[in-house]
Amino acid sequence: MAEHWSGEQLAALARTELFREVPEDRLRRAAEDPGCLRERFAKGEVIYSPDRFRRCLGVFLAGRAGVTKGALVMSTLERGAFFGAAALFHRRDRYETTITALTPCTVAFFTEELVAELLDDCPAFRRSYIAYLSERIHFLSRKVEGLTAPKVTGKLSRWLLESGREEVSCPATELSRRLDVSRASLYRAFEELERAGAIRRAGKTIVILDRRVLEIQNGGT
Repeated sequence: MAEHWSGEQLAALARTELFREVPEDRLRRAAEDPGCLRERFAKGEVIYSPDRFRRCLGVFLAGRAGVTKGALVMSTLERGAFFGAAALFHRRDRYETTITALTPCTVAFFTEELVAELLDDCPAFRRSYIAYLSERIHFLSRKVEGLTAPKVTGKLSRWLLESGREEVSCPATELSRRLDVSRASLYRAFEELERAGAIRRAGKTIVILDRRVLEIQNGGT
Protein backbone atom coordinates (compact mmCIF):
# COMPACT_ATOMS: atom_id res chain seq x y z
CA MET A 1 0.00 0.00 0.00
CA ALA A 2 1.31 3.44 -0.95
CA GLU A 3 2.54 5.67 1.85
CA HIS A 4 0.02 8.34 2.83
CA TRP A 5 0.81 11.91 1.82
CA SER A 6 1.17 14.28 4.77
CA GLY A 7 -0.39 17.73 4.75
CA GLU A 8 3.11 19.23 4.75
CA GLN A 9 4.10 17.24 1.65
CA LEU A 10 0.95 18.25 -0.22
CA ALA A 11 1.54 21.87 0.79
CA ALA A 12 5.09 21.68 -0.59
CA LEU A 13 3.70 20.30 -3.84
CA ALA A 14 1.05 23.03 -4.01
CA ARG A 15 3.68 25.76 -3.60
CA THR A 16 5.54 24.79 -6.76
CA GLU A 17 5.25 26.95 -9.84
CA LEU A 18 3.63 24.14 -11.82
CA PHE A 19 1.01 23.03 -9.28
CA ARG A 20 0.19 26.36 -7.64
CA GLU A 21 -3.06 26.88 -9.58
CA VAL A 22 -4.12 23.21 -9.74
CA PRO A 23 -7.39 22.55 -7.86
CA GLU A 24 -6.87 20.77 -4.55
CA ASP A 25 -8.81 17.64 -5.52
CA ARG A 26 -6.86 17.26 -8.80
CA LEU A 27 -3.60 17.86 -6.96
CA ARG A 28 -4.39 15.09 -4.48
CA ARG A 29 -5.45 12.67 -7.23
CA ALA A 30 -2.17 13.31 -9.06
CA ALA A 31 -0.17 12.80 -5.86
CA GLU A 32 -1.94 9.51 -5.09
CA ASP A 33 -1.75 8.22 -8.67
CA PRO A 34 0.45 5.11 -9.18
CA GLY A 35 2.47 7.23 -11.61
CA CYS A 36 3.67 9.42 -8.73
CA LEU A 37 6.46 7.78 -6.73
CA ARG A 38 8.20 9.18 -3.66
CA GLU A 39 11.79 8.34 -2.91
CA ARG A 40 14.23 9.27 -0.15
CA PHE A 41 17.89 10.09 -0.79
CA ALA A 42 20.71 10.16 1.76
CA LYS A 43 23.09 13.09 2.03
CA GLY A 44 25.68 12.84 -0.77
CA GLU A 45 23.56 10.52 -2.90
CA VAL A 46 23.18 11.34 -6.60
CA ILE A 47 19.54 11.93 -7.54
CA TYR A 48 20.07 12.58 -11.26
CA SER A 49 23.17 12.45 -13.43
CA PRO A 50 23.79 12.76 -17.19
CA ASP A 51 23.65 8.99 -17.69
CA ARG A 52 21.31 7.99 -14.83
CA PHE A 53 17.94 9.71 -14.72
CA ARG A 54 14.22 9.08 -15.13
CA ARG A 55 11.77 10.50 -17.62
CA CYS A 56 9.92 12.13 -14.77
CA LEU A 57 9.08 15.50 -13.31
CA GLY A 58 10.77 15.65 -9.89
CA VAL A 59 9.50 17.78 -6.99
CA PHE A 60 11.40 18.28 -3.72
CA LEU A 61 9.21 17.60 -0.71
CA ALA A 62 12.05 17.90 1.82
CA GLY A 63 15.78 18.57 1.93
CA ARG A 64 18.25 20.44 -0.26
CA ALA A 65 20.25 19.37 -3.31
CA GLY A 66 23.00 20.93 -5.41
CA VAL A 67 22.87 21.16 -9.19
CA THR A 68 26.21 20.98 -11.02
CA LYS A 69 27.41 20.79 -14.59
CA GLY A 70 30.89 19.35 -14.54
CA ALA A 71 32.80 21.39 -11.96
CA LEU A 72 30.39 24.35 -12.25
CA VAL A 73 27.84 24.85 -9.45
CA MET A 74 24.57 25.87 -11.08
CA SER A 75 22.01 26.20 -8.28
CA THR A 76 20.53 24.74 -5.10
CA LEU A 77 17.12 23.05 -4.99
CA GLU A 78 15.01 23.10 -1.82
CA ARG A 79 11.52 22.05 -0.74
CA GLY A 80 9.00 23.07 -3.39
CA ALA A 81 11.59 23.21 -6.20
CA PHE A 82 11.15 20.98 -9.23
CA PHE A 83 13.34 19.63 -12.00
CA GLY A 84 13.07 17.62 -15.20
CA ALA A 85 10.18 19.56 -16.77
CA ALA A 86 12.23 20.56 -19.80
CA ALA A 87 13.64 17.03 -20.18
CA LEU A 88 10.30 15.32 -20.76
CA PHE A 89 8.77 14.47 -24.14
CA HIS A 90 12.02 14.07 -26.05
CA ARG A 91 14.22 11.06 -26.64
CA ARG A 92 17.64 12.38 -25.66
CA ASP A 93 19.57 9.77 -23.72
CA ARG A 94 21.44 12.18 -21.43
CA TYR A 95 20.42 14.60 -18.71
CA GLU A 96 22.22 17.95 -18.75
CA THR A 97 23.24 18.28 -15.09
CA THR A 98 23.97 16.30 -11.92
CA ILE A 99 21.72 16.68 -8.88
CA THR A 100 23.25 15.60 -5.57
CA ALA A 101 21.56 15.55 -2.14
CA LEU A 102 23.17 18.08 0.22
CA THR A 103 20.94 16.86 3.07
CA PRO A 104 18.56 13.91 3.35
CA CYS A 105 15.93 14.53 0.65
CA THR A 106 12.45 13.33 -0.25
CA VAL A 107 11.49 13.69 -3.91
CA ALA A 108 8.20 12.99 -5.68
CA PHE A 109 8.58 11.71 -9.24
CA PHE A 110 5.70 12.19 -11.69
CA THR A 111 6.05 9.91 -14.70
CA GLU A 112 5.92 11.29 -18.23
CA GLU A 113 2.54 9.55 -18.68
CA LEU A 114 1.06 11.20 -15.58
CA VAL A 115 2.36 14.62 -16.63
CA ALA A 116 0.77 14.07 -20.06
CA GLU A 117 -2.56 13.32 -18.36
CA LEU A 118 -2.31 16.51 -16.33
CA LEU A 119 -1.55 18.50 -19.47
CA ASP A 120 -4.60 16.97 -21.15
CA ASP A 121 -7.21 17.37 -18.42
CA CYS A 122 -5.99 20.21 -16.16
CA PRO A 123 -5.91 23.64 -17.87
CA ALA A 124 -4.27 25.29 -14.84
CA PHE A 125 -1.36 22.84 -14.93
CA ARG A 126 -1.10 23.18 -18.72
CA ARG A 127 -0.87 26.99 -18.52
CA SER A 128 1.76 26.81 -15.79
CA TYR A 129 3.82 24.25 -17.70
CA ILE A 130 3.77 26.32 -20.90
CA ALA A 131 4.59 29.48 -18.93
CA TYR A 132 7.56 27.76 -17.29
CA LEU A 133 8.94 26.51 -20.61
CA SER A 134 8.43 29.96 -22.15
CA GLU A 135 10.35 31.56 -19.28
CA ARG A 136 13.16 29.04 -19.75
CA ILE A 137 13.38 29.93 -23.44
CA HIS A 138 13.52 33.63 -22.57
CA PHE A 139 16.17 33.01 -19.90
CA LEU A 140 18.37 30.98 -22.27
CA SER A 141 17.94 33.59 -25.01
CA ARG A 142 19.17 36.27 -22.61
CA LYS A 143 22.14 34.07 -21.71
CA VAL A 144 23.03 33.70 -25.40
CA GLU A 145 22.70 37.45 -25.87
CA GLY A 146 25.03 37.99 -22.94
CA LEU A 147 27.62 35.68 -24.46
CA THR A 148 27.43 37.15 -27.96
CA ALA A 149 26.79 40.85 -27.26
CA PRO A 150 29.65 43.36 -27.16
CA LYS A 151 31.17 44.18 -23.79
CA VAL A 152 29.90 47.32 -22.11
CA THR A 153 33.21 49.01 -22.99
CA GLY A 154 32.47 48.18 -26.63
CA LYS A 155 28.98 49.65 -26.42
CA LEU A 156 30.29 52.79 -24.74
CA SER A 157 33.13 53.16 -27.24
CA ARG A 158 30.72 52.82 -30.17
CA TRP A 159 28.41 55.44 -28.70
CA LEU A 160 31.29 57.88 -28.19
CA LEU A 161 32.61 57.32 -31.71
CA GLU A 162 29.16 57.76 -33.25
CA SER A 163 28.70 61.06 -31.40
CA GLY A 164 31.27 62.63 -33.74
CA ARG A 165 32.41 65.02 -31.00
CA GLU A 166 35.49 65.38 -28.82
CA GLU A 167 33.44 66.13 -25.73
CA VAL A 168 30.12 64.49 -24.91
CA SER A 169 27.84 65.39 -22.00
CA CYS A 170 25.27 62.88 -20.76
CA PRO A 171 24.17 61.92 -17.21
CA ALA A 172 25.16 58.37 -16.24
CA THR A 173 21.53 57.39 -15.61
CA GLU A 174 20.50 58.49 -19.10
CA LEU A 175 23.54 56.87 -20.72
CA SER A 176 22.98 53.54 -18.97
CA ARG A 177 19.40 53.60 -20.28
CA ARG A 178 20.55 54.36 -23.83
CA LEU A 179 23.11 51.57 -23.78
CA ASP A 180 20.78 49.17 -21.95
CA VAL A 181 23.36 48.40 -19.26
CA SER A 182 23.45 48.79 -15.49
CA ARG A 183 25.04 51.89 -13.96
CA ALA A 184 27.59 49.70 -12.18
CA SER A 185 28.64 48.16 -15.51
CA LEU A 186 28.78 51.59 -17.11
CA TYR A 187 31.09 52.94 -14.38
CA ARG A 188 33.38 49.93 -14.80
CA ALA A 189 33.51 50.66 -18.54
CA PHE A 190 34.37 54.31 -17.81
CA GLU A 191 37.23 53.20 -15.55
CA GLU A 192 38.53 50.73 -18.13
CA LEU A 193 38.58 53.36 -20.89
CA GLU A 194 40.20 55.92 -18.57
CA ARG A 195 42.96 53.46 -17.64
CA ALA A 196 43.52 52.82 -21.35
CA GLY A 197 43.91 56.55 -21.94
CA ALA A 198 40.90 56.72 -24.25
CA ILE A 199 38.80 59.20 -22.28
CA ARG A 200 38.78 61.57 -19.33
CA ARG A 201 35.67 62.29 -17.30
CA ALA A 202 34.75 65.57 -15.63
CA GLY A 203 31.34 65.22 -13.99
CA LYS A 204 28.88 64.23 -16.68
CA THR A 205 31.23 65.37 -19.46
CA ILE A 206 33.35 62.77 -21.27
CA VAL A 207 36.44 64.03 -23.11
CA ILE A 208 37.74 61.76 -25.87
CA LEU A 209 41.55 61.55 -25.74
CA ASP A 210 42.37 58.68 -28.11
CA ARG A 211 39.88 57.57 -30.75
CA ARG A 212 42.10 54.66 -31.81
CA VAL A 213 41.62 53.01 -28.43
CA LEU A 214 37.86 53.47 -28.76
CA GLU A 215 37.96 51.90 -32.23
CA ILE A 216 39.81 48.87 -30.83
CA GLN A 217 37.28 48.52 -28.00
CA ASN A 218 34.41 48.93 -30.44
CA GLY A 219 35.65 45.93 -32.37
CA GLY A 220 36.03 43.78 -29.23
CA THR A 221 33.51 41.35 -27.80
